[in-house]
Amino acid sequence: MNRLHIIPAWRRLATLAWVAGATLVLALPAQAAWQLDPSQSQVEATIIEITPSGPVPHEHQVRQLQGELSADGTLHLPLSLRQTDVIERLDELPPWLSSLADVTLATVVTQLPPSRLNNLAIGESLTETLMLNVQTNGENRQEPLKVRFTRESEDVIRIRNAERVALDGRELMNNQNVRSVLLLLGYEEIGDEVPVELDATLVDR
Repeated sequence: MNRLHIIPAWRRLATLAWVAGATLVLALPAQAAWQLDPSQSQVEATIIEITPSGPVPHEHQVRQLQGELSADGTLHLPLSLRQTDVIERLDELPPWLSSLADVTLATVVTQLPPSRLNNLAIGESLTETLMLNVQTNGENRQEPLKVRFTRESEDVIRIRNAERVALDGRELMNNQNVRSVLLLLGYEEIGDEVPVELDATLVDR
């Protein structure tokens, strides 16, 4: 049975930032010519809405994951509300939310030696625990995340989380900004766990 890792929600709106960062850490240094394919890189969260008739699951996404990688392998991943599906699910955004759509709500910074990925043979997998440094609201927070890299072809590496991961639903509802967004979506009460799944693709260009 996969080990459950529950993570508190401590950031504004970008509740999946620490997971999304794991995706971008896998973009290799410039000389390797690896890039994350935004069209195939996302994080999916399952929010369980608690209703009088019982629990109702809702799927939400953080998409178009992309970032810049410096020559020394440091990755900076900015995340905004527009990368989520919240905007398209709401017919009309309130002014306070509309003004935040393109604002960077969190930035994930991390680093990974590229040689481990470069040495992967086709069909081989590698599991690593990454340390993500998430910067939001002037605060820094570090979170570990175990991910699995699988080389599917000479120029494609697939990235998934290596263990079951969930955000703490109670902590999400205790965050004023997150709660406001959830209420706009119609979720007055949610389950204690919000499972998240990382699914991303690196391509050698």
